[in-house]
Amino acid sequence: MISLTLAEIASITGGQPHDIPDLQLRVTGPVVQDSRAVRPGSLFVAFAGERADGHDFAAGAVADGATAVLAARPVGVPAIVVDDVTAALGALARAVVGRLGTNAVALTGSAGKTSTKDLIAQLLRRNGPTVWPEGNLNNEIGLPLTALRADESTRHLVLEMGARGVGHIRYLAALTPPRIGVVLNVGSAHIGEFGGREQIALAKGELVEALPTAAEGGVAVLNADDPYVRAMVHRTEARTVLFGEAPEADIRAENVRLTGLGQPAFTLHTPSGCSEVTMRLYGEHHVSNALAAAAVAHESGMSVDEIATALSEAGTLSRWRMEVTERADGVTVVNDAYNANPESVRAALRALVAMGEAGKERGGRTWAVLGEMAELGEDALAEHDAVGRLAVRLNVSKLVAVGGREAAWLQMGAYNEGSWGEESVHVSDTRAAVDLLRSELRPGDVVLVKASRSVGLERVAAALLDEGVQGAESGSATR
Repeated sequence: MISLTLAEIASITGGQPHDIPDLQLRVTGPVVQDSRAVRPGSLFVAFAGERADGHDFAAGAVADGATAVLAARPVGVPAIVVDDVTAALGALARAVVGRLGTNAVALTGSAGKTSTKDLIAQLLRRNGPTVWPEGNLNNEIGLPLTALRADESTRHLVLEMGARGVGHIRYLAALTPPRIGVVLNVGSAHIGEFGGREQIALAKGELVEALPTAAEGGVAVLNADDPYVRAMVHRTEARTVLFGEAPEADIRAENVRLTGLGQPAFTLHTPSGCSEVTMRLYGEHHVSNALAAAAVAHESGMSVDEIATALSEAGTLSRWRMEVTERADGVTVVNDAYNANPESVRAALRALVAMGEAGKERGGRTWAVLGEMAELGEDALAEHDAVGRLAVRLNVSKLVAVGGREAAWLQMGAYNEGSWGEESVHVSDTRAAVDLLRSELRPGDVVLVKASRSVGLERVAAALLDEGVQGAESGSATR
């Protein structure tokens, strides 16, 4: 963060100083909500959560070097007390970003946000100092915390925006006004909360409505292959750039194919030329993500060859997203357990099948270990049934459905599609899934693990890799 005095922070947030001996003391370190992340010069933000109250950790944060605390009440150490800590944090981010003048890029979509954010970051950081979210910090707390990591040296600021209702993205875009806005897709994620794709499109389109005009440098990067997104050209005064496989896309992919390991390759076309890309990531769905990232990089001044090279070298920055690890015995575990919706599960299944082709010569099989896709509302059972059927149509060798009613519908969909023997099975929990897999896996098998975050299927992947969950979080050898 840029250096600010406590007087400046109090003015920006509308807060009242408490127990501060000198308002000219400066915050020079990061703004954090976790007291364990405090560094000398930090500003510690105290949130009252369901399981813990950050105010209880305020004194320890100051003892560890925090200059002060942003809090909702006096805490006995230097603090700026505000009525609404979340709103105050947002105001601080808005003020800091306004002073910096960085190239701010924001993206949203029903699926692929985090993977695309990681790609954009890996491209733009070749073009100058870049700040981007760690994990999926994409809400009214995570987004300003990310923005406040920027300082005078930051050239590019990449922000991920999530929404659980109409108006959320409009609020986030006001906190950190972007110059470039990217809309990836309009899918089924959170459809139970929104009430339909039209409402999801309404919410996602708030990003392009918030962009500067074309004359002011605003650019809307839109998916030409998604009709809901493509229609957003009429909702913005920014210049529009289309990406996709459609012939009229400005940034497009041709000759898309998968390597023997299931990694996408394609010819990247841009207004300034074309170049070949072979990605290190797994699954054809990453082509669309790569094109969105390429469009941002092109608008930020990178050449087509620089973009193609960066895409070909890019890896996975965030945990549990198509994280591929090969065990010593030849079993490959694909941990994609961070989240799931119908679109991302279908893409992951296709990637699994492509990866399984490479293991066939060793007698390998493909295993899909799937759990609930949450927040699908009245479409939930039908969507789970459809995924089970797709696993059979793609000729996935084994389907293991983990959990309750929704998992049962996954297995039933597979059964009704023609999976009658032991090709599909429903188990009650992660422990049962691990026991089954440990007894059945053999060298050459490829195991996909995927479900909504609430299911906790990352524990299955961790157990298969002979790690505890903490070990999985700290890292593993990735193929």
